[in-house]
Amino acid sequence: MTLSWLRRRRRDLAVWLLVLAPCALLWTYGCARQEIAQASSGRLYADVASVPARKVGLVLGTSRALANGDRNLFFAYRMDAAAELYRAGKVKYLLVSGDNREPHHNEPAQMRDELLARGVPATAIYCDYAGITTLDSVIRAAAVFGLRDDLTIISQGFHNQRALYLAEHHGINAIAFNARDVNSYHATRTLTRERLSRLRAWWDVRVGGREARHLGPAIAIGRTPSSCTN
Repeated sequence: MTLSWLRRRRRDLAVWLLVLAPCALLWTYGCARQEIAQASSGRLYADVASVPARKVGLVLGTSRALANGDRNLFFAYRMDAAAELYRAGKVKYLLVSGDNREPHHNEPAQMRDELLARGVPATAIYCDYAGITTLDSVIRAAAVFGLRDDLTIISQGFHNQRALYLAEHHGINAIAFNARDVNSYHATRTLTRERLSRLRAWWDVRVGGREARHLGPAIAIGRTPSSCTN
């Protein structure tokens, strides 16, 4: 066994890895896409009149503004959808769940302020300050806020599919309402990131078993005062 033979074998192995790795990634993404679509089948709504009434709407967080300071339409359209559901009597309360780990980046507070501006009363808004990821938001909705059966998730359709997939895995009987989609360059980047997020969700369900980073004391929506701080 010569040194040149070993080098050829390593080179051949590297070539095979370069060929097989993308194939494996595409196969995994195909599995993730199919499973996520199946989990959300029949549970996505886009019309306010047809969505069943539920006690709480879980509004999934994102930043109010883009990195360049422009308005984030994903955020604005989610707030519009949440306020519309509340005004139509399709939800009694709204649980705004987002990231609050860095100074000057308080997604739940931003969502609360925007909902107040849209006429939703403060008593109907609860805040989850540890909704760091979609997985965190979904698990905490059940584990902290007791929402296993009476929940409507509110976000864009592609995001709702993944959230419903995670909810089903964690024994949460949820439906989802699709906020208006966004047609822009920013939307293209967001949808690209969503592909990676779907792979992560599939991995979490099938392999990783990841749980929420933080839990905490139970908060009974409608029976205890709003969890939002001033």
